[in-house]
Amino acid sequence: MIDRKPGKHALAFIFITVLLDMIGLGIILPVMPDLIMDITGLTLPQAARWGGAIYALYALTQFIFAPVVGNLSDRFGRRPVLLVAIAGFAIDYLVMGFAPVLWVLFIGRALSGMFGATYSTAGAYIADITPPEERGGRFGLIGAAFGLGFIIGPAIGGPLGDIDHRLPFFVAAGLAGVNFIYGFLVLPETHKEENRRPFRWANANPVGALMQLKQFPMVFGLLAAVALFYIGHAAFPAVWAYYGPEKFGWSNAEVGLSLAAVGVVSAIVQGGLSGRIIKAWGQRNAAIVGFAVATAAYFAYAFAPNTAAVYVIIALAGISGVAGPALQSIMSGQVPADMQGALQGGVTSLGSLMMAFSPILMTQIFFAFSNREAEPYFPGAPYFLAGLLTVVAVIIIVWATRPPGPVPVPAD
Repeated sequence: MIDRKPGKHALAFIFITVLLDMIGLGIILPVMPDLIMDITGLTLPQAARWGGAIYALYALTQFIFAPVVGNLSDRFGRRPVLLVAIAGFAIDYLVMGFAPVLWVLFIGRALSGMFGATYSTAGAYIADITPPEERGGRFGLIGAAFGLGFIIGPAIGGPLGDIDHRLPFFVAAGLAGVNFIYGFLVLPETHKEENRRPFRWANANPVGALMQLKQFPMVFGLLAAVALFYIGHAAFPAVWAYYGPEKFGWSNAEVGLSLAAVGVVSAIVQGGLSGRIIKAWGQRNAAIVGFAVATAAYFAYAFAPNTAAVYVIIALAGISGVAGPALQSIMSGQVPADMQGALQGGVTSLGSLMMAFSPILMTQIFFAFSNREAEPYFPGAPYFLAGLLTVVAVIIIVWATRPPGPVPVPAD
């Protein structure tokens, strides 16, 4: 194994890794509905139900394997875990690109969930190389990589999907392959030997991973907000590519363009502004305001009257991008260096559990309210539910991060 000391290129590699992974994901999102309809012959609302099930399987397998991955990275280092994950994504996209029947798509998504270590391990990687007071800004850079990936990926995937519905999957596999080669050649290890801890199966399961975090009361309380956020957020990857065509008659290219717009706003906020906003407002205030704006945006999407209104909402909702880095920074600051991987794995696992059933919930709601015979006809119903859930998440954040009361002075 190549052994390099982490330097100025370590953050750049993680940024590029997440960027290329998100480009790969963004490429396939606009075409997934058409691929399912091609394979099955179903209508768009019917295909949405299968799309939700496919996404749920990905989340379920990630729920099972994320704690294993997080604890493995705490034991053996970040580099080998990242490289295996990147190779797994390449295999996943190839399997899905060649899928002749629906069940092969399920296998591809299960593989992606198993190897979906990139994001949680990337978070631990950032914690390894960043002082606690700077983590909000650094986590924001990773958020910017997500945003840029959603600019480039859908912008490529939509037009490619109009040529051939399978072509975006092969392009995504190629990007993952290039990323693996790049990482193999330049990726340094950042997890110091003295901070490594033994791998224990008791901690490397979803329940054990979350129970490890119970010793940190603030983190454990914030996990409830994280859970509600992930349930609501599933309305985007699970429903967006169906919602736009159903309500506004979007093409693949228009779906891709809308996702690219989300990426532009996200990249601007998380890459250029989140660190400054978190520093100016404080982590707690940034998290609260960010989640509150997300709440308003969900309700606005639910009732958006036309495409122009959607783009206005996308622009105004950008400030919500500070919420994730702020909350992640709060939790990371509560956990010691030898448990950063366990934290990221536990959070990823919890999010995956919520998103294992949330896509099914959201797509079933979409199907029920977008059926032309439905009363009322309300394709935005999943986003309305997301808004209600995020309201509760805001309340939990306010409560869990409240300043401690004054310490009573003992009587003489």
